[in-house]
Amino acid sequence: MPTASARHILVPTEGQAADLKQQINDGADFAELARQHSTCPSGQSGGDLGRFGQGMMVPEFDQVVFRDELHTVHGPIKTQFGYHLLEITERSD
Repeated sequence: MPTASARHILVPTEGQAADLKQQINDGADFAELARQHSTCPSGQSGGDLGRFGQGMMVPEFDQVVFRDELHTVHGPIKTQFGYHLLEITERSD
């Protein structure tokens, strides 16, 4: 089963997610922004979600984590929880 490691920032609005993504693209630290803004408990650890298997996260996450480019900030990604910025840090088949 494929596994991956990722970190994310969860916020309530698409606009806020887009603003944070621009800040990261401009050089802001992902983990610091996660600590400051993420509404997910993982924000306290810089957004780190640890290692997880395919199918353990919501489908919108799986589609990005197991298909898209590593070490790139993806999003905003809308889920039932809000809007996510997602960075895949590692993946294995």
